Amino acid sequence: MEKKRKEMEKAKSGLRLTMEELCLCSSGDEKEEQVQVKAQEQPRSSTMDLLSVSKQLLHVLDEIGPTLLVLRQDIQQNIQDLHETDSSKYVSLTAIVTEEVEQGTTKKTKSCTRAIIWLSRSISFSKCLLERLLKAPDLSLSEIVEEAYAKTLKPWHGWISSAAYKVAVKLVPEREVLIALLMGNCQDFEDLTEDAKMLTYAVQPMLEEIDAISAKHNLDKLKSS
Repeated sequence: MEKKRKEMEKAKSGLRLTMEELCLCSSGDEKEEQVQVKAQEQPRSSTMDLLSVSKQLLHVLDEIGPTLLVLRQDIQQNIQDLHETDSSKYVSLTAIVTEEVEQGTTKKTKSCTRAIIWLSRSISFSKCLLERLLKAPDLSLSEIVEEAYAKTLKPWHGWISSAAYKVAVKLVPEREVLIALLMGNCQDFEDLTEDAKMLTYAVQPMLEEIDAISAKHNLDKLKSS
């Protein structure tokens, strides 16, 4: 039974697994309604929601090769470690940022605030890429990656990160390869489109909250090297 369950999990797409971890995946017309209810019930983003979404989305994008290694900064562990010290105290992203603001540590290299901001930007990149992938069938994957990068990450990258991106983007595969990886073994393109739509809808309140928190404390202009 356990073996069968693991095989079924392996067959699912990364997008579907992400939605299930967020308790957003239901059947048929109930999907969007459930997403809306969750958004209304949880005005403050859960720390575990951020970790779950970023882990799954970036893992899926990593599957296309070294193209997106520029996004990987070992920043999830900082937030996870802090959350595990007191899960009730650090249940929300606001609580984490507020404490670091009071301590004056938000701009330190390994601060959780910096990690939250960069995970948010990486999720925004992933969200933009998915939306363009499904809505712009005439564009190549490299063109889609370029659009998403220019819109979400380029403004915050210094010369080192920008140079790494320029090398990585040359290794982008064909869009059909990424679509096949995203669909997994038990989905068709229609399923993928629906999952992507629900997921991008679900993460938007989280992204908006992080933007609001960082802007409130004048942290929204943080850049990398």
